[in-house]
This record gives sequence, C-alpha cells and structure tokens, in this order.
Amino acid sequence: MDSVLVSACLRGVPCRYDGRDKASPRLAEAVAGREVVSFCPEAAGGLPTPRRPAELVGGDGHDVLDGTARVVEDTGRDVTAAFVAGARRALAAARHGGCTEALMMPRSPSCGRGAVYDGSFGGQLVAGDGVTAALLERNGIAVRNAPGV
Repeated sequence: MDSVLVSACLRGVPCRYDGRDKASPRLAEAVAGREVVSFCPEAAGGLPTPRRPAELVGGDGHDVLDGTARVVEDTGRDVTAAFVAGARRALAAARHGGCTEALMMPRSPSCGRGAVYDGSFGGQLVAGDGVTAALLERNGIAVRNAPGV
C-alpha cells in the first residue's frame, strides 16, 4: 500500500506551537486509500507544546541543513538543533513507513514547502522550505503543502 507522511497537526493532534491543531477537512480526500504516518517534527525534536513561535533566520531549511541559517524563537533563543533532530526523526519515520510523499503544514519552519516566514516575526513570507521539508526532499520524498490549510 502507498504510504504518506502527514504533519500530525493536520490530523487533529494539538501539537502546534500554540497548542492547537490545524485539522484540514480536505486532508481525507488527499490521503484516501493510503497508509498515513502522522508525525510532528518539532515535538519529536524535543520542543514542548505549547512553545514559543520560531522562524528561519538567514535562509530556509536547506540553508539550516547546510549550517548557514538558524531557527530562532521570537525571544531570540536558537532552537536549530531541535528542528534538525526532529527533521531526522521525521525522515526515519517516513522511511520506516515506506512513504514516498509527505503532506505538510504550509509556512511552517519545519514543514513548509515553497514559502516560509522570513524571520522577522512580522508575518512576511519568503520563498523557501522548512527544515523537515528540505531534508525529506533531499532524500527523495516528494513534499507538498496539505490542501485546505
């Protein structure tokens, strides 16, 4: 059976930074007939729920993986190591589950695909991918933003 990795918050798990979920009513049709592996990379990286908002500074998730950008909370605290650890655990879960695709939370510093917040905490988006999205892509897993979010 075809498997897909899905951001846990999209499946109704209250694991977002604000302690809420982001359940997507359109997700069911996107994963119909497939085995679903739910995963929250930020929680898996050891961050609490709720937690401070975090954004990418100095680039996107690819740059974080290359060591040229960071993930920081709105307080300035560097949480890069937790984001990278969570991304590695997400990749391990995807491989274990036989996932060839991931449906992720848009704009997230972990899961976002194509656009992420710019690091100013002002709600501005820039082109790029989150840390987990970047690692999954680098390892041959197709990443898409979940529909309806």
